[in-house]
Amino acid sequence: MEGTQNSKGKHFYIIGLSYKKADAHIRGHFSLDEQAKERLLEQAKEEGIDAILVTSTCNRTEIYGFAQHPFQLIKLLCEHTHGTVEEFEKVAYVYKNKQAVSHLFRVGTGLDSQILGDFEIISQLKIAFVRSKNLGLVNAYLERLINAVIQASKRIKNETEISSGATSVSFASVQYILNTIEKVSEKNILLFGTGKIGRNTCENLVKHTRNNHITLINRTKDKAEKIAGKFNLIVKDYADLQAEIRNADILIVATGAQNPTISKELIYSKKQLLILDLSIPKNVAEDVTELENVQLVHLDHLSQMTDETLERRKQFIPQAEKIIVEIEGEFNQWLETRKFAPTIKALKKKLRSMKDAEMDFQRKKIADFNDEHAEIVTNRMIQKIMKHFANHLKEDAASTDESLELIQKVFQLEEVHQ
Repeated sequence: MEGTQNSKGKHFYIIGLSYKKADAHIRGHFSLDEQAKERLLEQAKEEGIDAILVTSTCNRTEIYGFAQHPFQLIKLLCEHTHGTVEEFEKVAYVYKNKQAVSHLFRVGTGLDSQILGDFEIISQLKIAFVRSKNLGLVNAYLERLINAVIQASKRIKNETEISSGATSVSFASVQYILNTIEKVSEKNILLFGTGKIGRNTCENLVKHTRNNHITLINRTKDKAEKIAGKFNLIVKDYADLQAEIRNADILIVATGAQNPTISKELIYSKKQLLILDLSIPKNVAEDVTELENVQLVHLDHLSQMTDETLERRKQFIPQAEKIIVEIEGEFNQWLETRKFAPTIKALKKKLRSMKDAEMDFQRKKIADFNDEHAEIVTNRMIQKIMKHFANHLKEDAASTDESLELIQKVFQLEEVHQ
């Protein structure tokens, strides 16, 4: 649908990178925190971009927006992250118009997630939409598209079992611990960072390990205390981090910092220590692996763990794709209708002005001219003519542009703006 334009010759683009081609290190270079997203959107507004959304999760960073060239969006991303254009080009993707729409449907419905059927991304898209809308950076196209993706996501969740079974990064990390560590219930577990992944991991730890030696540390202590209260766990001060790492058998890091929060110096390596880093960018320095008795596992490795649950989910892909085809088809149909709506409106206006001129002419020529009857007849004729044109445009989508051009030419319509 190369004709999918918003205004001023702009096309709808998606630019981004994901776990498929970019490792955690590169994804970290392009990750955006909340402040960076706000700054990026503000700059987009200043640069005349009228509709744009931004998402950045541990698995992907993407920008959805209208531009004359995708480089406008790539430049925005690189200016607000540590990534460079050269680095982006090696691992990135750019989708335009119809391809972009299809990609967004796959992303929003969990079919493109690192863990199949993970619906976390749809809530990220909703948040991104609200953020952009508040800044006046959403148009009718983007609003309709996001609503269609949300509808598809909801139906897939309700009508298929593609998200059945507990499979997420936080669950995978607990599963890894259970498969790797003997007598888990007797081990000291330290969870550093209580953001969303930290909270989910904490819940899974309590549920599956039957361990009551779990300690939480967060830079903001009251956040850790709220979670600890829910599960009856121990909370320590941030200042106690090094001492608590010394006591720990398992350290789970789920902080949201832009630079490593766990360095070699913090670790006591006289006993076995398993470290799981669930952060993007990585929050555990790579050189900790040089220490004796220390094993470091990153989120990317955990996400690759396939189990029976994931295998079972794959059988529901065709069912999910069928729902996407249906809703995406409805969106594309709306798009086509929207594309020819200005021409149809201009044509209707032209026919009415022709009718009014003819009625004036006949009034002067015919004695006892019946305005009321003539109005009914001519309006019905205009309605029927309009219906024929609208049906032709709907049914012959392949040559819509040519048909619109012909209608505009034949009826000498004023310049029509899409």
